[in-house]
Amino acid sequence: MATNSIAISKNVALTSFWQGAVVVLGRFLFALIFLFATPNHFNKQTIAFSASQGVPLASIAVPLSGVVAIAGGLSILLGYRAKLGAWLIVLFLIPVTLMLHKFWTVTDPMMAQIQMILFMKNVSMLGGALLISQFGAGPFSLDARGSR
Repeated sequence: MATNSIAISKNVALTSFWQGAVVVLGRFLFALIFLFATPNHFNKQTIAFSASQGVPLASIAVPLSGVVAIAGGLSILLGYRAKLGAWLIVLFLIPVTLMLHKFWTVTDPMMAQIQMILFMKNVSMLGGALLISQFGAGPFSLDARGSR
């Protein structure tokens, strides 16, 4: 009977390890787009494009949004105050999605489809950020270390 409980204990630990590893991978994949896209928020072309799309004070708003995106992305990646980081991503995604992916205003069908895809991609990331804002970073995170 004792060997059975040891085997069960090992299986639970192994399952727990793999679940934690999957959560870390999910956080990494989720944060990746924000971390890789951030440098573009500081170049003149991105700022000019954003201004052409009606972003007010684009020379300030676009770099500021880059700071918000990298702070949120790093927070989620590392699992440090991930709920706050997720809210930063929500704060980033809502105006970006509504201002830069207005597929309903595009007359060219191909460009409208591309903008709709980008809009829906952002909506799905918004959903992921909202989940993280409620459930946190999970195991193998700096947040989890602090709760022990």
